[in-house]
Amino acid sequence: MVKYQDLSKGKKGKFKVGIVGASGYTGSELIRILFTHPDVSIKVVTSEHHAGERFSKIHPQFSGLVDIRLSTAKELVEADLDLVFLALPHGISMNFVRDHGYKRFRIIDLSGDFRLKSAQTYEEWYKLSHVAKNDLKKAVFGLPEIFRTQIRNADLVANPGCYATSAILALAPLLKNKLIKSKEIIIDSKSGMTGAGATAKPSTHFPEVTDNFSVYGLLNHRHTPEIQTQLSLFSKQKIEVLFTPHLIPIDRGILSTVYASPKVEVCSEQLIEIFTKFYATEHFIRIVSDPPAVKNVRGSNYCDLFVTYDKRTKRIIVISVIDNLVKGAAGQAVQNMNIMFNLIENKGLRQLPLCP
Repeated sequence: MVKYQDLSKGKKGKFKVGIVGASGYTGSELIRILFTHPDVSIKVVTSEHHAGERFSKIHPQFSGLVDIRLSTAKELVEADLDLVFLALPHGISMNFVRDHGYKRFRIIDLSGDFRLKSAQTYEEWYKLSHVAKNDLKKAVFGLPEIFRTQIRNADLVANPGCYATSAILALAPLLKNKLIKSKEIIIDSKSGMTGAGATAKPSTHFPEVTDNFSVYGLLNHRHTPEIQTQLSLFSKQKIEVLFTPHLIPIDRGILSTVYASPKVEVCSEQLIEIFTKFYATEHFIRIVSDPPAVKNVRGSNYCDLFVTYDKRTKRIIVISVIDNLVKGAAGQAVQNMNIMFNLIENKGLRQLPLCP
């Protein structure tokens, strides 16, 4: 018989955290990152469907390392915690915030429920009624490289979507320097399968995905208003983008190719200098000299950016790669947590990329 030992219990981290929703990819990735974080103790991990079971039974890679028993959300609410991660589907997180608020613990929500500022916009794109409308304006969009100051004192942080992260980081330096036309932006993104979540669907069935390449969410993907809203707030002008996501047969990673029309004369050397200066003090942004691949960042919290100018078509091209489960989800959530706890921003996040 296996003798279960939860090694995370022996760690005396200064800050106590809980995770709501442990059965999916994001929940397990949070555990993977937080397990070695020197200042954090994982006190409660929940799953309504698997309550009472060992976490390592659902995710066998943690066997003998994180064997904590899964609790219900009710047990988590009764615990003494500093922060809670909501690794829940869209439409579920807002119920938790409505029912429990964030007076007893701060919240980082990894769903899309608080990424938009307007309940009307949310309901238009998500086809759901928003039950926590008053909290939409209180939530801070958790992209550290852009909104770090607001994140520091926030009680509710809306962790960005993976596509939105790759696109916004590619466009922010251009908009900050007023280099591009605000309504001539095209974002072409490819994502690995984990972006679709752990729940099986006909479109993510192995025979449908393998040796295949498909577009989805054409003209109506939910990250479109997220990208437009946050870039508009950042640049103080109305931004419109044409965003098209694609599914490719890899397990993790996003590559976004962004095309923009310059308002002034530019060259590649100037653009590289602008990007380098804009992200000079960032822990996780790398300006690279050749177009990056998703394996360059696999398993890490890095975003690699390549920028150039095409003289023939007079277009600026930016290529952005992230790991959708790390910088696009759990890693960015931990980065936000570090900021909220006034810790060094890269604590617990210095995992090197895995390649091959």
